Amino acid sequence: MKCPYCENEDTKVIDSRHTEEGHAIRRRRECDICGKRFTTYEKVEEMVLMVVKKDGSREAFDRNKIMNGIIKACEKRPVTADEIDRIVSEIERGLNNMMEKEVSSNFIGELIMEQLQKVDEVAYVRFASVYRQFTDVSTFVAEIEKLLGSKKKK
Repeated sequence: MKCPYCENEDTKVIDSRHTEEGHAIRRRRECDICGKRFTTYEKVEEMVLMVVKKDGSREAFDRNKIMNGIIKACEKRPVTADEIDRIVSEIERGLNNMMEKEVSSNFIGELIMEQLQKVDEVAYVRFASVYRQFTDVSTFVAEIEKLLGSKKKK
């Protein structure tokens, strides 16, 4: 690490500690030439995930958008805030583990529906109705029949 005072490239670490949040390491360093001390922080570089929307536009992944969509689908349903947070965290972790720079909004929507179907079928149908843009009652019925058909197979 280069010294910010004399720009010497040889510095030594005197002390290392985790930050309070545990997401970084604080290092106290000392320059071998000028003897001055300074602090550096080391943290994991996070890759920015881009979401490719249906119209082809791209935007940065936003955990809050997923959270808000699931909250709306689960409104007045017996789904706890902890369960919603778990679903969102699981989806976010899965997307980050894919190590892709871009992912389609369709893929994210399918992941959300897959998780909601396990937790609450009404919330699943609510989310699907908005996500898949149901236009009439027959589309609702077809989705419910598909849901009922998958239950019979189990």
